[in-house]
Amino acid sequence: MKALGCCMIFGGCLGMGMWYRSQMNGRLRALRSLRNILELLAGEVRYGRDTLPECCSHIVRYLPAPYDGAFRKIEDRMTENTGISFGEVFREEMDSVLKELPLKDGDRVCFLDFTRQAGFADSQMQLRAIEQGVERLDVTEERLEKENEEKSRMAVGLGAMGGLLLILVLC
Repeated sequence: MKALGCCMIFGGCLGMGMWYRSQMNGRLRALRSLRNILELLAGEVRYGRDTLPECCSHIVRYLPAPYDGAFRKIEDRMTENTGISFGEVFREEMDSVLKELPLKDGDRVCFLDFTRQAGFADSQMQLRAIEQGVERLDVTEERLEKENEEKSRMAVGLGAMGGLLLILVLC
């Protein structure tokens, strides 16, 4: 009975360390998704020569679950032509999705920053604004990859060591 209890304590602590590791990697996955969205938008602006609202309707089929709904809403609101700018609609709809993701405020700002300059009639200026967002997200992603590699090993190791310490204290 004692051995079974020790195994359960160790397994629980190890599992907690692994859960913490997956939480740290969640921000990295979200940043990659946001970078992918910006790259899709840039591709549509560059090669499709479309406006940003049209780009949203084209890329919606390539997006995963939380993002596709927001892009459909953006498309619907822009076709209603209520007089609200694309940037405002994009920020409003994406804010609801971004709040659910494990992102920091700076990450959200990097992603949404191109919408402040969405009023440009020139597609090259729109494209440059989107590419700047991609570059900023890339820098953040590279930094996080380095940090997370070390922190992930430490989280699992500390979980296992904490479990062993608890076993020693209780036994």
